[in-house]
Amino acid sequence: MKSDIVTTEIIVKENKIGIMRVGKVNYISLTDLAKYANPEDPSGVVRNWMSNKNSFDYYSLWEEINNENFNSVESHRIKMDEAPYNRFTMTPNRWKKNFNAIGIIPSSGKYSKGTFAHPDIAFEFASWLSPEFKLYLITEFERLKANEAYQYKIEWNATRLLSKMNYIVHTDAIKKCIVPTLTERQKQSVYAEEADVLNVALFGMTAKEWRENNPKLAKNGNIRDYTDILHLVILNNLENTNAELIEEDIPQRERLIRLNNSARRQMEVLKDNKSLKDLESLQEQVNEDKLIGQ
Repeated sequence: MKSDIVTTEIIVKENKIGIMRVGKVNYISLTDLAKYANPEDPSGVVRNWMSNKNSFDYYSLWEEINNENFNSVESHRIKMDEAPYNRFTMTPNRWKKNFNAIGIIPSSGKYSKGTFAHPDIAFEFASWLSPEFKLYLITEFERLKANEAYQYKIEWNATRLLSKMNYIVHTDAIKKCIVPTLTERQKQSVYAEEADVLNVALFGMTAKEWRENNPKLAKNGNIRDYTDILHLVILNNLENTNAELIEEDIPQRERLIRLNNSARRQMEVLKDNKSLKDLESLQEQVNEDKLIGQ
């Protein structure tokens, strides 16, 4: 199980239902859903549903459609030799271990307390419990997804105010650029805006120069809106450094050179940093949520 799992919960008819986000999918707790029917033995409810022939036909078909590594040979054997009889028993652990299934995640203690399932499967299970309960579940689950998209946007905007790591449009124009070495003319220039001191130190150009070179992109943003997370992280660090240098009355020309040297050192250190990769993954999710919400 990956370490980037996020958990939350929804309330369905006064029942707390755990949600576990794995990658880009929100898995729903079958254990919590089962408590609606039997709070004393929810695992028994899940086991009974999985041991039902019609249920087995459904979640095994889901795996065949969505899981290229699914052990369909063993699944077909079960359909013929076990499922038609009352002695047939299926558990989340057996399903995961023997069939290489991905739609149902058995309890793994640290990461998931209880059994979780892909929404497609969880809704089918909820329908087996109660059609009414399923409808309430769908309503709350959809509300959660909408709320997540909204919260991502709010949190990301707040993050940009603090660290300039806002919503990024990835373009080759900036993403592939490395921190340039300053020319003598740039070292001697006087920049009216401190923002341009940082822009030149990191990107090798002022905001105006970027707009002139990218007129179409400039209609929808500035140089910082079109860069990548790595450059934005460095930019945030440079802003803090520049503030300290200004307090020390360091001349702009010297500050520019120091900032440029710092930017190039940081680029070398941070370019393969795992935390940045995690931020990029989060950004992709933000972008997808934004598109879904449009």
